[in-house]
Amino acid sequence: MKTAHDLVVDAKARIEEVAIEDVDLAIQNADVLIDVREADEYAAGHILGAVHASRGMLEFKLSNDTALSSRDLKVVLYCKTGGRAALAAVSLLDMGYLHVTSITGGFDAWVSAQKPTVVPHLPRFE
Repeated sequence: MKTAHDLVVDAKARIEEVAIEDVDLAIQNADVLIDVREADEYAAGHILGAVHASRGMLEFKLSNDTALSSRDLKVVLYCKTGGRAALAAVSLLDMGYLHVTSITGGFDAWVSAQKPTVVPHLPRFE
């Protein structure tokens, strides 16, 4: 029986990852940047321009959005540390997407590199 860690290791052997040092260019060249974390994680802060599609709903969202259904779409994925994004990348490759990249180290690496994040501010009612 495989563990979640085993699945991530297997996934990372099949996918392309981009190092944090090269991530800006990868995002600039991407058609879409997808945050596969849970909604509360995304709401707490995310990379500017990222769309949210949690890991559990990713395949369904891509299948139901014609703007995201082209197999030539250049996709960059991230999660908190890289595991969920690696699993998501494998899933997209299995769906037929040709250009899928995952950010090594995920959002934690992004924050550690002191790159800018977006944190939505809710209105205050005082």
